[in-house]
Amino acid sequence: MEHRTKISDNLYMATARAPVNIAVVKYWGKTNEELIIPANDSLSLTLHIDHLCAKTTVAVGRDFKEDRIWLNGKEERVTTRIQNCLLEIRKRSREFMHMHNTGLPDYSDWHLHICSVNNFPTAAGLASSAAGYACLVKSLGTLFHVKGDLSAIARRGSGSACRSMYGGFVAWLKGLRQDGEDSVAKQIAPENHWPQMRIVLLVVSDVKKDTGSTQGMELSMLTSSLLEHRATKVVPQRMKDITEAIVNRNFHKFAEITMQESNQLHAVCLDTYPPIRYMNLVSWDIVHLVHRYNRYYGTNKLAYSFDAGPNACLFMLEDSLSEVLSIVQHAFPSSLGNSDFFRGAPAVRGKPPVELLEYLNITPQPDAIKFSIVTHVGCGPVSLDDPEEHILDIHGFPR
Repeated sequence: MEHRTKISDNLYMATARAPVNIAVVKYWGKTNEELIIPANDSLSLTLHIDHLCAKTTVAVGRDFKEDRIWLNGKEERVTTRIQNCLLEIRKRSREFMHMHNTGLPDYSDWHLHICSVNNFPTAAGLASSAAGYACLVKSLGTLFHVKGDLSAIARRGSGSACRSMYGGFVAWLKGLRQDGEDSVAKQIAPENHWPQMRIVLLVVSDVKKDTGSTQGMELSMLTSSLLEHRATKVVPQRMKDITEAIVNRNFHKFAEITMQESNQLHAVCLDTYPPIRYMNLVSWDIVHLVHRYNRYYGTNKLAYSFDAGPNACLFMLEDSLSEVLSIVQHAFPSSLGNSDFFRGAPAVRGKPPVELLEYLNITPQPDAIKFSIVTHVGCGPVSLDDPEEHILDIHGFPR
């Protein structure tokens, strides 16, 4: 089978990389906490794996005493959500082995060692859990010969992880079944559908949030009447409208819905009791800057989106990227060098028109943004077949 390494008769491992996704129709609230069934459909863009990703190696060993996991160099507890993913993969593996005489070893009852690293800050609103769980499930699927759609398994780890199982533009359908089997991700357009689309992440803070997404969603489901209205009355039409905008490459409409969705997510958070605030003053300055920029041009050339954190995700087409980066640099000058501040894909910064800068009326805020990541739409998870890519050693422990 592809991309799996046999270290010995007693030890096998597999490694994968998986991308981050950014939701433009937001997921906030679950109707079933255990199965992670969302209150509404959502839609996201998968970001390029070379710029933001998780990398995970999973090893299964006859001599391992228990399941263990290391995240970014530190051993962590194997949580219930991780256990749920492991149980589902092992279950599917046993079913596969029972139905097919593959001649492959059945190690579904052996223990696992898992090691995962991110190339971006965790717990700062950059959807680290989505990439992490998608990567875990992809590597487990390779290790245990599990084929087909794995998004429902990734969902059991982190809801948004199911969207990271595909590249391009991805919808997560809430489904109708009580058991969540139809709550899956579906690609609505491939990664090369809109090649002009560019994304810039502005990292306002890289420290852990006061209120995590899981806790925030639970509180909103209990106390926010706006959330119920949003899930039943607002999101269904927005899913149709933004899907149409993506299919037709209508950036003005895409941007409008994206910003309205971001605004409503944070309105729900403020409607929660007690209220939750994820955006900070710098976040709001970015919002106002984007709207002034669009007013100058008389159309939506730039869009923002904020998840459960202060960091901004900006969307634009390629012909606006250079100007937007120069405006970011003007508004939020950094003491870092350009290569440290503008990370990710190479990008040239142009000089915005004097009239535009006068219209924007920017008061510079030095070092208000920690750094930025320039990227574009990319593929889903990939298995790595080179044994040198493994981040566990030949004994199944972190290198």
